[in-house]
Amino acid sequence: METPREPHFFKPLLPGCQSGVAIPLDLYSKHIQGAEINKPWKLRSDASDQIWEVIREGRTLTRGWKEFTEAHDLRIGDIIIFKHEGDIVFYVTPFGPSCCEIQYTHPHIVKEEADADDAPTFSYDYCFLAEVTATNQKDDKMFLPVEAMWCGALSQQCKEVKLQNKEGKSWTESFGFSESDGAYYISRGWRKFCRDNRCTNGALFVFNVVGDGTTTPLLCVCPERKECTELLINHFSRIDGNVASTSRN
Repeated sequence: METPREPHFFKPLLPGCQSGVAIPLDLYSKHIQGAEINKPWKLRSDASDQIWEVIREGRTLTRGWKEFTEAHDLRIGDIIIFKHEGDIVFYVTPFGPSCCEIQYTHPHIVKEEADADDAPTFSYDYCFLAEVTATNQKDDKMFLPVEAMWCGALSQQCKEVKLQNKEGKSWTESFGFSESDGAYYISRGWRKFCRDNRCTNGALFVFNVVGDGTTTPLLCVCPERKECTELLINHFSRIDGNVASTSRN
């Protein structure tokens, strides 16, 4: 008889990741909801024998998470797999951008990644605004902005993408490039993504694009951070006929 697999999920580390990491709703509701709210969660890894305690706020691990990422030298583009070992204990396995498991040297945590010289260059810094409309739902096709042509994570050879919402649930969609429009588009799955996320016409998503131009790109619904907020401000300013200006420190 096959042994039941321990519940697990993965998270790509995006800009702003040090502030916290959200546990997918499905795993949370089935295995975690109802656990003591004020009891610290425990994280284990191969990096050391230390057990890290992290405070949960709702479904998000917050206080203590930043210290965990710094101690493990985790960076934007790394992928983290969390394996639920029961109660409030997770075993954490980090992978680098080349999808190789990160090895640590004792007694000090030194990050070593297999085949690092052959690792692809990932792009994580392109965000774009997507609006749900009656037309793109009816056609089951959503065009990306023309500026997406310069995003290193995308290529005309790519035939599919993965969309991931804030809860960590993902959808695989068809992806293509229109020569006549000079733009990428998502099709055969966009309508389902909108329906599953209970989107109505006029709903807005800010997606962060992660990929290396050769593997399947990941389009994550952007967390609430400065760049994403600026996209929304600019969008509504254009609707009002105003010219938006932003300043960066």
